[in-house]
Amino acid sequence: MTKLIETSPGLDPVTFEVLKNSFITTVDQMAEQMLRTCYSFVIYNRDFSNALHDADGNSVAQGNYDIAVHVGTLHNTCKEVIRVFEGDMAPGDVYAINDPYAGGTHFSDVRLVRPIFDEDKLIGFSQSNGHWSDLGGSVPGSFDVTARDMFREGLRITPLRLFQRGRFCSDVANMIAANTRDPASIIGDIHSQAQATQAAERELLRLVKKYGRGQVMRGMEEVQDYVERAVRKRLAELPDGTWETVDYIDRDLGAGEGMIPIRIKMTIKGDTIHYDFTGSHSTIASMYNSAPGATFSAVVAGMKTFFPDLPLNSGFYRMIEVTAPKNSVVSAEWPVAVTGFLMPFEKIMNAIFEMWSKIMPERAIACAFNLEYLLAGGRDARKPEKPIFMFYEWLPGGWGGRNGKDGADVTTACFGTGLMSQPNEGNERVNPTRTIEFQIKQDSAGPGKWRGGVGVQKTSLLLEAENAVMSYICDRERAVVWGVEGGLPSMPHGLTMKRAGEETEIWLGSVFSDYSVHTGDQFARPTAGGGGFGDPLEREPRKVMEDVIDDYVSLERAKIDYGVVIREIDRDLCQYEIDDMATEACRADIRAKRKDWARMDPEEVARKYRSGEIDTLDAVRHYAVILDWETGELLPKTTAQFRESFEKRTVSHWA
Repeated sequence: MTKLIETSPGLDPVTFEVLKNSFITTVDQMAEQMLRTCYSFVIYNRDFSNALHDADGNSVAQGNYDIAVHVGTLHNTCKEVIRVFEGDMAPGDVYAINDPYAGGTHFSDVRLVRPIFDEDKLIGFSQSNGHWSDLGGSVPGSFDVTARDMFREGLRITPLRLFQRGRFCSDVANMIAANTRDPASIIGDIHSQAQATQAAERELLRLVKKYGRGQVMRGMEEVQDYVERAVRKRLAELPDGTWETVDYIDRDLGAGEGMIPIRIKMTIKGDTIHYDFTGSHSTIASMYNSAPGATFSAVVAGMKTFFPDLPLNSGFYRMIEVTAPKNSVVSAEWPVAVTGFLMPFEKIMNAIFEMWSKIMPERAIACAFNLEYLLAGGRDARKPEKPIFMFYEWLPGGWGGRNGKDGADVTTACFGTGLMSQPNEGNERVNPTRTIEFQIKQDSAGPGKWRGGVGVQKTSLLLEAENAVMSYICDRERAVVWGVEGGLPSMPHGLTMKRAGEETEIWLGSVFSDYSVHTGDQFARPTAGGGGFGDPLEREPRKVMEDVIDDYVSLERAKIDYGVVIREIDRDLCQYEIDDMATEACRADIRAKRKDWARMDPEEVARKYRSGEIDTLDAVRHYAVILDWETGELLPKTTAQFRESFEKRTVSHWA
């Protein structure tokens, strides 16, 4: 498509600033429109994003609260719509697309794209992306962990018209909705997203009326150039070099044990940067694969974290080159399943955090917890008027410790920093569930000189439900959240189930789908904290005692992980006392033994675990051994990979 831009002089600085901020505000107004009109609880909790694009589909602005996962993909889907409908667009048209193989994320993220015309001139596009709670497929919520191809994941929407010259194409919309488990919400969210794109259209045309078409289109171009110049300048000021690291997905469900490597080599040369994923694992037999668009988005989101002051648009992408081998876990192609792309996504982000931490040590950060999704669906016996329920929930957790600061506590995942922590009351209103427990998870933070942020523990009860099934989408049960610069890991993820009328809990782990659940069943899951930053034996004992007072750290783990011996005087009054001499002796003992612990025979560690001599945190933090947490069976290949990471990130930094 030829770019329709009229000749105008370069913008003066004041007009440029006004337009730059007006574009961002326009997108924020789209978000407000969605929050007030959406139907689904998922979108209400901010699992959405919006964007304004120029006439070529390049991103001009995203909002202040758009979630990280979408930042590098919206321009792709806009360009795909342009490719399909070029020459056949009109005012009032709105197009839908959710195709991950055309640069999107996964099928649940459905984008609505509206061309914006000033009279007969196409001047840009607005786009609204919302996560629909169900797109069909083999399980409620459309997240089937065991899916190997897209045909079990739900409806793939290649670009199509939902509105034609302002007329709602109800036949098309009803066909889409009929293939989901919640058609009424789908129709409502379509209208909500369409109205959001119209809000942007109104605002952009207001700016055109005030400043003129040429000035506004020039502004759309110059804000991208501005971001490009700023990033290139900062890159050019850094030393040229290459940095490498690796992170892991827990497993390939179609193979034996052993973690799935994602290898990244980052090279800065002049004012350009190259991310090379050569050596990453091939696609795996589950939905934990990423298509190229989502991988690029993870690169952008990870790198953007170290440029927080700059607005985000396509100018940020121009100096970035990504090499991702075809048919790898970070470059899956049709029809490989990709709905669980968020698992490689967060590994990419944390790996980029680690590499950029070497370049900008003042912003250094350890690994953050992994986002998890719990999905359940079935018949809600309480509501005959709306019998099918869709329970779709994520929890906050802890971010990694930082250089000079503890990690952020109970925070949404780096995958989606704009997400809300879902209110229990809202979930209980729309689903047959009741929250029994929701509190900070003690000892979840990775120990360090600067500890990781803490996670949470949530236990829920299933109420009157029929034919209900549950799926859990998670990771880092084995590739446990890691520390850096001598810091210790956090804790494994996983869900436990207690059947109605039974006392024994069943460990289901972090990956399962289509698991039958019944009225009265209880399900509990923690989220990990962030990894520790720096040697935990260098943490000020006073800070450890404060964590004990806050119930972030137990008395036992204060001694085991930090070597700080604390006496409880009066728990109710929060009165504790540090035993300085015992602390000094304990820390000396740990220093003398910890390298040997980290290299102990893994089979001996597994025996200690099975006999109850050590617990899960001991196995991970001190012995660097990964087990089947239900049986205590050693996972030798996984342990070897985990120990290699532990040696590099932790042991090698101990004095």
